Amino acid sequence: MNGKKYVAEAVGTFWLTFAGCGSAVIAAGFPDVGIGLLGVSLAFGLTVVTMAYAIGHISGCHLNPAVTVGLAAGGRFPSSQILPYIVAQVIGAVVAAGVLYLIASGAPGFDLAKGFASNGYGDHSPGKYSLFAGFLTEVVMTMMFLFIIMGATHGKAPAGFAPLAIGLGLCLIHLVSIPVTNTSVNPARSTGPALFVGGWALNQLWLFWIAPVIGGALGGIVYRWLSEEPRGSIVGTAPAE
Repeated sequence: MNGKKYVAEAVGTFWLTFAGCGSAVIAAGFPDVGIGLLGVSLAFGLTVVTMAYAIGHISGCHLNPAVTVGLAAGGRFPSSQILPYIVAQVIGAVVAAGVLYLIASGAPGFDLAKGFASNGYGDHSPGKYSLFAGFLTEVVMTMMFLFIIMGATHGKAPAGFAPLAIGLGLCLIHLVSIPVTNTSVNPARSTGPALFVGGWALNQLWLFWIAPVIGGALGGIVYRWLSEEPRGSIVGTAPAE
């Protein structure tokens, strides 16, 4: 059963990275009919909604190392499964970035120097936001994302609506933070494009591992303290063995 969970996480993270980053790389600025910031934000949210319904019952649909760590900190996920989940998520994101590169590079004028949906701060922030601003944004946004996930998957939450709440939460996060860091809140999503861009993207990648993981752990801990169990079972918790 464990092997299927890991494959599900890899496939789900592939979809999040490919469709989310693909919306930014391929469709955001397309002449005349580009989807813009709103469209990219919605695309990331929709990747989570669709995969939560598709694989939530298989793996819990984390799709994100910070979510996995946060759920473990919140008492919703076994710590022994953290590393294999993260490995599967990163593999899925890297493969997605590779497929996206093969597609995007087929257009005239494609240039990795434009960023390839990588996350950054300072000169590589869309709004030229500082390192501190980027760090704080990623911590707070990931913390709130975990807070939403923990609440939406709580046993007393309305049944069946967790994927919508979580997807809309991710959409809202992107609406606020794309100008600051291009929005990570997900180390795997950040790693895939950064490996292709190289240089500055790899040099700044540390922030998009450390800040989301800190934020995720804080969100899990705070919600665990605030709310009584029962545990959730739709999205965010792996099925019983």
